[in-house]
Amino acid sequence: LSLFRFMKMNNATISVSEFILQCAIESNQKTVTICVLSFIYCLSMFGNLLVIVIIILNPQLHAPMYICIGTLAVIDLANGSILIPKMLSVLLLGSPVVPYAACVLQMFLFLHEMESLLLALMAFDRYIAVVYPLQYPLAITNKKVVISLLVLNIFAICFKLHIPVFASELSFCHTNILPFCFCDYTTLVQVSCTDDPKYLIPMITGAVVYGVSPLILILLSYSRIAIEALRVTSAGGKSKVFSTCVTHLLVVGLFHIPLAFFYILPGAGVTITRETYNVIFILGNAVPSMLNPIIYSFRNQEINKSIHKLFIRRRSTHIRRK
Repeated sequence: LSLFRFMKMNNATISVSEFILQCAIESNQKTVTICVLSFIYCLSMFGNLLVIVIIILNPQLHAPMYICIGTLAVIDLANGSILIPKMLSVLLLGSPVVPYAACVLQMFLFLHEMESLLLALMAFDRYIAVVYPLQYPLAITNKKVVISLLVLNIFAICFKLHIPVFASELSFCHTNILPFCFCDYTTLVQVSCTDDPKYLIPMITGAVVYGVSPLILILLSYSRIAIEALRVTSAGGKSKVFSTCVTHLLVVGLFHIPLAFFYILPGAGVTITRETYNVIFILGNAVPSMLNPIIYSFRNQEINKSIHKLFIRRRSTHIRRK
């Protein structure tokens, strides 16, 4: 098995044209892993596509909150398609080779940063809706939400422009094997033989800008919402607000906690098997893509009504044709 395809060699430094993804999954667990990933991917695609279609078709759902939910569904759809099919091909077909350009492209297209910023925007939306309900219609409009999403997208893309530039500068002395089922910039830097600290700066900056900062904003928003909920006199209103908080925080926890462990544990010197890291990464990326439509959307009465009407209408049309 050829591990390297040489482009050029200078002393012990090797420029490679491809990487090997080494999915550290025990052979007796591969079948279960493949079945779980396939289930997650199918359910994620169905759920997120359904949410997108429902929001597009129903004019009543063309509101700020639903625009955010639809955008989250698009991001989850994209992230699932970027990650899971390649994981399945590695495990199922035994094709771990990834061209250099494709590996860098996967790292660039993965919308982890955008999802983190979007969750913070959604938390801010709920904060205004609960704490300043009278000002909400003027403070949060469709136009403002769309502009905010565009700005966040541009900001995230500009921040990620370093990935193809820095990745092209990395040199590899010993191996082109990436010990996970996916291409990740942090892993790429770790397996390279480049010690320049400038390649670590984007990782640290990204953790602060897209990890810590949005999480702090989210926690502050929901803490303020919880305080406001305690002041609500009606039991029904209080229950509704707390239900919203718990629902949104569950999504945030599913997204942030596994990824925090994925990046923090190696820096803390904690030794964990590669298989465990693969599982943590899947939990932090694949599972939220599957659960977000259920947690955010299918618990929403308006979306549920729209789904019900869509399927009832199609069923009625089908019966009439018969």
